[in-house]
Amino acid sequence: MKDHEHHNHPKSDEHEQGSKHHHDHETNHHDHNHMDKGNHDHHHGHDHSHMIDDFKKRFYISLIVTIPILILSPMIQSFLGVDWRFEGDMYLLFVLSTFIFFYGGMPFLKGSLDELKQKNPGMMTLIALAIVVAYVYSSLTVFGLSGNNFFWELATLIDIMLLGHWIEMRSVMGASNALEELVKMMPSEAHLVDENGDITDISIEELTQGNRVLVKPGEKIPVDGKIVKGQSTIDESMLTGESVPVEKEVDDEVIGGAINGEGSLIVSVVKTGEESYLSQVVTMVKEAQESKSKTQDLSNRAAKWLFYIALAAGLITLIVWLLLGYSFNYALERMVTVMVIACPHALGLAAPLVVARSTALAAKRGLLIRNRTSFEEARKLQSVVFDKTGTLTEGKFGITDIQLEQGFEENEVLLLAGSLEMQSEHPIARGIVEDVKERGISFQSPETFESLTGKGLQGKVNDKEVKVVSPGYVNEKQISYDQDVFEQLSSQGKTVVFVIVNEKLAGMIALADKIRESAKQAITDLNDLQVQSMMLTGDNKQVAHWVANQLGLDDVFAEVLPHEKADKIKEIKQKGLKVAMTGDGVNDAPALANADLGIAIGAGTDVAMETADVVLVKSNPNDVVSILSLSKATYRKMIQNLWWAAGYNIVTIPLAAGILAPIGIVLSPAVGAVLMSLSTVIVAINARLLKG
Repeated sequence: MKDHEHHNHPKSDEHEQGSKHHHDHETNHHDHNHMDKGNHDHHHGHDHSHMIDDFKKRFYISLIVTIPILILSPMIQSFLGVDWRFEGDMYLLFVLSTFIFFYGGMPFLKGSLDELKQKNPGMMTLIALAIVVAYVYSSLTVFGLSGNNFFWELATLIDIMLLGHWIEMRSVMGASNALEELVKMMPSEAHLVDENGDITDISIEELTQGNRVLVKPGEKIPVDGKIVKGQSTIDESMLTGESVPVEKEVDDEVIGGAINGEGSLIVSVVKTGEESYLSQVVTMVKEAQESKSKTQDLSNRAAKWLFYIALAAGLITLIVWLLLGYSFNYALERMVTVMVIACPHALGLAAPLVVARSTALAAKRGLLIRNRTSFEEARKLQSVVFDKTGTLTEGKFGITDIQLEQGFEENEVLLLAGSLEMQSEHPIARGIVEDVKERGISFQSPETFESLTGKGLQGKVNDKEVKVVSPGYVNEKQISYDQDVFEQLSSQGKTVVFVIVNEKLAGMIALADKIRESAKQAITDLNDLQVQSMMLTGDNKQVAHWVANQLGLDDVFAEVLPHEKADKIKEIKQKGLKVAMTGDGVNDAPALANADLGIAIGAGTDVAMETADVVLVKSNPNDVVSILSLSKATYRKMIQNLWWAAGYNIVTIPLAAGILAPIGIVLSPAVGAVLMSLSTVIVAINARLLKG
């Protein structure tokens, strides 16, 4: 029912096409995503949990096999001062180590091939280098080459790396199903109306342009089209971000996926398949995800450098020892020691332990981190762009102003208006009813009630004739009211209704989408951090500027069509600013996908959440500030841990290469092992100290 014609609330055609984000669908977890699968773009929750279980199983089995490897290793025996050698022990050691190399090392070997194909060596390549060198060299020593074997190094390195990846992947559960979520929004069937008026249910794929379909009350609209019969209010908020359900009548356009209100509609099909609004959003999200940046997370970048250092140091070591006239076997052993030591065990845990800790801290604060790389980069953000409806505002109407005429009490006017509005399902009616309830005013049942189509409501409450009507009705009946106050309220984009009691004007009630209390604090905190705050909305300029003035935003982009949202984000990025986008609707999805950090409000659509890097469970804009501070704390802790992890290598690589050999100091592998264990323990303790 069309109780109020809000004609001072312009319909913004905010057919916003949504949101965000260069899903670094390497989605970091050290590229574990592509370890087990060539196509790592959209592996879903199921695959992800399967991979976690796979790492866990490989870790435990490898750990069990490592125990006899350590016992059988001559190097470990001499370190412990025991001799447990027996006939054929080296062959047994070789068999066990071969198993652990292929079974435990497989994810790293596969992952390194992936990284090398992309010409982007990282953690996988560094681990693969160390285990291949250790395995090949040690195997040769079993079969005749003189020198020490490194099977114990091989086994412990694989164990720790499997543990690190398992910890990290477990803490970063989440895969992007954005495109499936978008497709789910479309109904699969439509009620086709033929020329005789008969109705048959057919699948949406069979619809062609010009077909007519029936949309019953409460159903999703199956296609983009034009109304040829009927009128209704249509909720497009999930698609367009428009906070007010929009009144639609004959000749108005409707979007597939929007939810029909209480009227029946016959819609003529205008766009199907690829041309439809939702399909375009799907395409935009896909493009944004495919153009994802090649940034790697911090530990991957450190691993990349260590990989090059290991190769260079190994080759230099070999050449120098050979030039000094030493045997090839001795020079080779030095080279292998350097290359194996260059892959720090501690590095395998340095990042995962911090990731696990920061993910747990984030979850406690109601932040779900879906993309690690973007979260790590959040510390560099210079601007945060907020969607208006549902993010800075609550996405529902509330009373903002009450202008009373002489002789009328506020509570009385609200009681009379609320009692009438209780009978209506209109969004404005619901807004008034909720606010009146919050003020503790109890309603009276009207003795009579009727809807004035397109004008409002009238009825009898407490023996008084009451009307709650639109400005159109008041002008038509030439009832005088304060034009200045009305103009002022309208210019702020508010919807104004008039309450008339016994044919006398009792007052005006202005309603608008309420601003969230937490939004004010969030903007203040961002200003303190010298981060610009902006708003991007499809709503009209008056509403946008009214909200912006209340909050003190740095910039406002209003009347932005859905497909333009992503372009605005790109524009801001072109100015050289690191930008985060916060939104909750399908219309925000492409913008979220294009921003450096996409933040979805938890109460929003699944699509927005699936495209975002971080989801705010509590729908509290102030949590955006938490993301920034936690990102900075996490980064500091990671840098510390990487120094602890790599510091061990920086010291031991030259020693292993034999830089102090002239004075009789050559690092024995056993001492290397002790130092390695020590750096791993320090890294683990340091990660636990992250407070954020």
